[in-house]
Amino acid sequence: MTTATRPESAPAAPGRPRTVTAGLWTLQVLLALLFVGGSGLPKLVGESYAVQIFDELGSGQWLRIVVGLCEVAGGLGLLVPRLAGLAATCLIALMVGATAAQLFFLDAGYWYTPVIVGALLVVIARTRRTGTAALVTRA
Repeated sequence: MTTATRPESAPAAPGRPRTVTAGLWTLQVLLALLFVGGSGLPKLVGESYAVQIFDELGSGQWLRIVVGLCEVAGGLGLLVPRLAGLAATCLIALMVGATAAQLFFLDAGYWYTPVIVGALLVVIARTRRTGTAALVTRA
């Protein structure tokens, strides 16, 4: 009995090694959990700390609801292959706003958190850019 083997120079998957694909999906799932469960839903249900932050911003609670909806939608979008790149790109814009809010309106002690999350989102957006371009072209 003979078995077909793949030449050593051939990649495990077309365009990207399996380990890279697995790592990318792991990152997407973890960030989706962060945005949906750790950040978006507490804003939507009116968790006291989220209410306090938006009171300190002076923007009103309507912005808390909008940001919470964007975070939940973006987190869910990270789990949909066709939407993952676009969702990451939109969440990057949200992280830019969060960084600005931390630096200029809130305690500047935690400004680096949205920067780190934004950098991880850049990895996803950059890796998924061909899918995003195809999605935008179709629209």
